[in-house]
Amino acid sequence: MRSVFTMPYLGSEDAVRELKKALSNPHIQGDRLRYRNIIHKVIRHMTHGVDVSSVFMEMVKASATVDIVQKKLVYLYMCTYAPQKPDLALLTINTLCKDCSDPNPMVRGLALRSMCNLRMPGIQEYIQQPVQNGLRDKASYVRRVAVLGCAKMHRQQSDAEIDGAIVNELYSLLRDPDPIVLVNCLRALEEMLRGEGGVVINKPIAHHLLNRMADLDQWGQSEVLTFLLRYKPRNEEEIFDILNILDNYLKSTYISVVMGATKLFLVLAKEFPHVQSDVLVRLKGPLLAACTSESREMCFAALCHVREILRSLPGHFSHHYKKFFCSYNDPHYIKNQKIDILCELVNDENVHSILEELRVCCTDVSPQLAHTAVFAIGRIARTYSEKCVKILAGLLEYKQEHISSAVMQTFRDLLWLCPQCTASVCQALPGCEENIQDTEGKQALIWLLGMYGELIPNAPYILEDYSDNVKTEVSPIVKMELLTALARLFLSRPAECQDMLGRLIHYCIEEETNMAVRDRGLFYYRLLSAGIDEVKRVLSGPKSDSLGVLVDRTERPVNSWVPIFNTLASLCDKKFRQSLTANSGKCELPIVSSDIKSLVEDLHTPLDSEMSQDPPEAITLVSDIAMTPELFEKKWISPTTDHCWNIEWKKDVDPDFLQSSLHVLNIYTIAKSKVGTQPWKSYLYAQESKGNMFLIELMVCSDSETLRMTVKQDRENQVALDDFVSLLQHAVSAVLDLSR
Repeated sequence: MRSVFTMPYLGSEDAVRELKKALSNPHIQGDRLRYRNIIHKVIRHMTHGVDVSSVFMEMVKASATVDIVQKKLVYLYMCTYAPQKPDLALLTINTLCKDCSDPNPMVRGLALRSMCNLRMPGIQEYIQQPVQNGLRDKASYVRRVAVLGCAKMHRQQSDAEIDGAIVNELYSLLRDPDPIVLVNCLRALEEMLRGEGGVVINKPIAHHLLNRMADLDQWGQSEVLTFLLRYKPRNEEEIFDILNILDNYLKSTYISVVMGATKLFLVLAKEFPHVQSDVLVRLKGPLLAACTSESREMCFAALCHVREILRSLPGHFSHHYKKFFCSYNDPHYIKNQKIDILCELVNDENVHSILEELRVCCTDVSPQLAHTAVFAIGRIARTYSEKCVKILAGLLEYKQEHISSAVMQTFRDLLWLCPQCTASVCQALPGCEENIQDTEGKQALIWLLGMYGELIPNAPYILEDYSDNVKTEVSPIVKMELLTALARLFLSRPAECQDMLGRLIHYCIEEETNMAVRDRGLFYYRLLSAGIDEVKRVLSGPKSDSLGVLVDRTERPVNSWVPIFNTLASLCDKKFRQSLTANSGKCELPIVSSDIKSLVEDLHTPLDSEMSQDPPEAITLVSDIAMTPELFEKKWISPTTDHCWNIEWKKDVDPDFLQSSLHVLNIYTIAKSKVGTQPWKSYLYAQESKGNMFLIELMVCSDSETLRMTVKQDRENQVALDDFVSLLQHAVSAVLDLSR
């Protein structure tokens, strides 16, 4: 019968005891390789999460060696367990201080780095002198470690006063012959002087950094280019001297260096638009190469920057549109970016190719991507309506629920902006109702049938099916849309709609449990009781907005997005970007004067004596709002309540100044008319902390010299609406008072 020996497994107490016993064995200590292997096992246990702090004393003894590999392993162990064993860790200070004076610069640097990594109380008094000695060491490696050690010292005692002598020493080390020491000094000074605005870049330092750029690696060059953004040249001659030096770095093989040099070019040449355009033309090649990179992160970042550039230079990448076609193995977030870019690159030459690419994407297995592609075709349809409507109608033949729903929503938005497509869209609608089951698709189809039902032969019969199944419909939005659609269609086809409209209103009033639907039914009952003429007056609103004022197509100047160029902010959506700029005290919109800011800080003061006796509760508007032109338009069409009034307006007041002032109150602009347009319109939005959304229309009429303000909200809350109207009135009055 064989004996069975039980071996200690990794992480067991027996295994740790075996390691401790082996570290104390003099025979093993005498064998250099065996001793190092045991230490390797300790580190392996440590990296697997095993608690090996019980061998701390044996590891301290192992640090007294000339084997640099063994020293590295032991110092790694000490830095990990020093916070748990602060008393025993002090025993290693003498060894580390002794190693800081070792003839070998690798040992000196290793010891100094390990001392700075000991996260334990009271360690600063021991490491301050070795760090200062390291800053003056002859070996560049030791100076590199010492410079970063200054930042680690400051991090451990961030509440202490900054040592001016060390700061001056670091500034002097910016002229160190070793390029890595130079970059480390910049990083250390930035960390230590963060509370004072960071490292100061004056003219001598700026020109010194520019002259040393050639000695740095790609990471160092990227860092230096970032710090050079803080320097403001004194005159035009100095600007072009710097640009001449930077010119070579626009040809770098590293995209990070090219992007850093491009941003510095754009910042320095903000007064020279032709220079900025030339730089963006030169950036085209590196960006296109990054867009096809195997690194998905690099590709996504490049695509986001392409979108920023296209907002200022439409069609800048039009000749390379095929670079933005979706690949089968592209992740979803990259395909979305490419589709958005393709919409910006459409012209008469490539419209057929881009539409074919988007048509293929519409049949993707991902419903979300298919929706994105369908909506993209709808965006292009505002310019090439005939071609796009034909493709969208063809997509309905697939009889796929998610595709049909997206097409219906696209048709609805398209007819609102492009009424010339009405006939083509109406021909494609019959028969598609069987494939639409989701709420958004039903709502869009019902809206189309109610608005353009006189052009669709079977429109009443489709609405009758929805009306007969209203009891099984779970969405109150669909029910309310059905009520409105039948009421509208009743005006043009009364004989076919009278009976079903009566039955639907009766159901909504007598049986419906949702109060919003019941109120909508009561509204139409009372409206019909007032007579057909009153119904026509109320429901005969515009069927479309041919001017497209809700679509903001204005070209943004280059300088508007330069601050976020080559930063993470350019990768974020607008909502997150606004929260970043708000937290940093910066704003992308024009800065409001201090007078306006002081006036709008107390906008809850009542406007008259009656309100002064009983002031309303202050309303709080939030800054992080998710809003798109499509969502704004959808909410504007079907609000619950509204408030409209006129106010006297002065011709010499700039409407843009009013919008900038409202931005201080977290009231943001979604679209506006061009300067000089009559009448001038602007659409804004805001949201209170309780979630209620407010939509605002400002219209300046030059003939009557009045400002017409209309406020709508997406929820039924009269108190919140009154508070917001009071806030808005006071803000406008403050702007007009300042202009007098």
